[in-house]
Amino acid sequence: MSHAASLRAGAPAVLESCALLAALLAFWWLASHLQWVSQVFLPTPEAALDSLASGLNLTGKGDGQLLAFTGHTLQRMLLGWLLASLAGIALGALVGISAQARAWLLPTLEFVRPLPASAVMPLAISIFGLGEGMVLFVVAFGAVWPVLLATIHGFASVAPGLRDVAAALQMRPPAFVWKVGLPSAMPDILSGMRLSMTVSLIVAVVGEMIASQPGLGQAILLAARSFRASELFAGIALLGALGFASNALLALAEQRLLKWQRP
Repeated sequence: MSHAASLRAGAPAVLESCALLAALLAFWWLASHLQWVSQVFLPTPEAALDSLASGLNLTGKGDGQLLAFTGHTLQRMLLGWLLASLAGIALGALVGISAQARAWLLPTLEFVRPLPASAVMPLAISIFGLGEGMVLFVVAFGAVWPVLLATIHGFASVAPGLRDVAAALQMRPPAFVWKVGLPSAMPDILSGMRLSMTVSLIVAVVGEMIASQPGLGQAILLAARSFRASELFAGIALLGALGFASNALLALAEQRLLKWQRP
C-alpha cells in the first residue's frame, strides 16, 4: 500500500477521533456553563485555556511558571526513559543470548517486575532522599520493564536460520548481538520504548508530587489543594498533550527506522 493510500485509509479514523474530542469539549462546556458541576471543581473550557496560556506565557502577559514546570518534567521523563532504555536493552540482550544469565537473572526479574513504582519510592527515598536522584531512580525502575521484556522477546524470536548462520561463522556473543540480535529484535524494542516513554511521564509526575520537586506533578497537586480548578485542568491538559506528542514522535521515528523492513 502506498503512502498516499495509507493516508486516505486512515482519514476516517482521524475524523472520528476529532468528532469524539469535539463532543467531549461540548459536553464540558455545557456542564460548566449550566452549573451541572460547581465551577469550583469544573472550570469552563475558556478559564482552563486562559490559565494554560498564562502559565505558558503565550500572550506575553503570564508568569510562564507552567512552562518552567513543563521543562523540569520533560527533563526527568527523558533522562529516566533513556536510563531505562539503555538498561533494558543491555539486560535483555544478555538474557536473550546467555542461558546462564537467564538461569541466574530471570527468577529475580520475575520477583521484582510485579512491584509497582510507587512501592519502590520509600526505598528510593531512604537511599537518595527527597531529591532529583530519587525521582530519576523511580522513573527508570518503572519504565525499564517494557523495554526489557520487549528486548527479551525480540531476541527469543530471532529466526533459527540466522542463529545457524551465526554459529557457522563462529560469531562471538558481542558480534551476534550487534549484527544479528539487535536488528532482528528492533521492532519489539522500539514498541517497548514507546510504552516506556508513557510510563516515564506517569512516574515522573507521581514522583514530583511525592518528593515536592518542581514540575507539572507539583503544579497540579498545589492547584488541587488550593481549589484552583482552571490551573488544575490546564496542567492535566498539558500532560495529555505531552503524552500524545511524545508517542507520536516515537511512532514517526519507529516508521523511519523500520523502513527497511517494509517491502
